[in-house]
Amino acid sequence: MTQTASRFSPGLRSAFEAALIMAIGMGFGRFAFTAIYPHMVEEGLLDLQAGSLAASANYAGYLLGALLAIWARPHHAHRLCLWSTAGTVACLALLAVVDSVILIVVLRGLAGVFSALAMVAASLWLLAHRGQMHRAPLLYAGVGIGIALSAELLAAGAQFGLHSQGQWLLLGVVSLALGLIAAPGLIAGATAQPKGVAPASAFVPNEVKPLPLVAIYGLAGFGYIITATYLPLLVKSAIPDMSATQVWAVFGLSAVPSCFLWHYWHRQRGTRAALATNLLVQAMGVALPIVWPSAAGYLLSAVLVGGSFLGTVTIAMPAGQRLASQGRGNLIATMTVVYSIGQIVGPLVASAIFAVTQVLALSLLAATAALLVGVVLSLSRL
Repeated sequence: MTQTASRFSPGLRSAFEAALIMAIGMGFGRFAFTAIYPHMVEEGLLDLQAGSLAASANYAGYLLGALLAIWARPHHAHRLCLWSTAGTVACLALLAVVDSVILIVVLRGLAGVFSALAMVAASLWLLAHRGQMHRAPLLYAGVGIGIALSAELLAAGAQFGLHSQGQWLLLGVVSLALGLIAAPGLIAGATAQPKGVAPASAFVPNEVKPLPLVAIYGLAGFGYIITATYLPLLVKSAIPDMSATQVWAVFGLSAVPSCFLWHYWHRQRGTRAALATNLLVQAMGVALPIVWPSAAGYLLSAVLVGGSFLGTVTIAMPAGQRLASQGRGNLIATMTVVYSIGQIVGPLVASAIFAVTQVLALSLLAATAALLVGVVLSLSRL
């Protein structure tokens, strides 16, 4: 038993370190804005238009970061992990001292760049360089951990009277601490030989071709982002006494175990069936606020979408890396680019529909339709 533990512990540590990079770059740097945005509006730092602009800048930055990451290679991924973490910490800290809308928008754009770099770099480092594809659930669970932890930190900060700028500083300090924990292992792992790599037979053969896989991933980005962006505001406007931050924490907490569940389902059923099931559950969660606009409906929506959107990543990213290992280029970065395009188009479509109809439900229906198209593509033989 001791020999087994020592054999696999380096791989587990590598996954833990990669998950920390995800928690910082994605959970803190990217998604914490969703929870803190209502507070910034209340304090007059942003209005709804400026908040939308900041969100759009973040999505555009994410696209730019994904495009830059196309040139990333596995043996240099540890450096990109460190740079993305340092950049995220700097953006969080600077948001604690600026009150200019222009600077806030710029910083959210830069944070988006570093988030995309973190996603691609951590994935390449663990899945390709360290050869730990069977640790993918822990890697992507880092995003959910980061979302939940940042939401709880924000809730605690609010209880102690911190305004939004103090909350940004709190997130920056905690991100720095998490980055210092991960850094030594990343540097050491850059030259160490991978250990505890699962044999290829342990993985489900890829059943989706590259082009459909990329298209499905882009549709998933479009499908989840409307709920992920507007759920806290929906809760706050419809149920003022309910904490939007806690609903966002539920979203993040649901994502953590889901990565392991979807990974298991993927190995049992294959990529095609796993993606179809995942996107169908996600579509149900996106549509739920339309048919059940209540506290229970919003919470269940958070559970279903939070419990499936990272499942899509956990299924699709290893599938993409398996294709990339067959000489198909940096497919992880390409998928991240298309996902980011979906995230940019989603809020734009939602805003356009709302401007005409003054009804957010139609935007949720559009997102639901995109996810259902993804279900069809997953089951097709294209």
